[in-house]
Amino acid sequence: MAVSVSAVVLLAIITFLLVKKGGLNARHAVVCTLLGFYLASSSIAPTISEATTSLARMIGGIKF
Repeated sequence: MAVSVSAVVLLAIITFLLVKKGGLNARHAVVCTLLGFYLASSSIAPTISEATTSLARMIGGIKF
């Protein structure tokens, strides 16, 4: 749960910065958001969730 909330906040910040500073239009951000909602309800959603969780665990396990 904490990983998904953190990922949502991070992606929202990145999207906001891309809209403000980059070449991303607000329309493009809306299309990306809609794609995310459709992916969340598709059959590939568990695979994406598992990949994101394992990536977060891998990054969290890095010792500096």
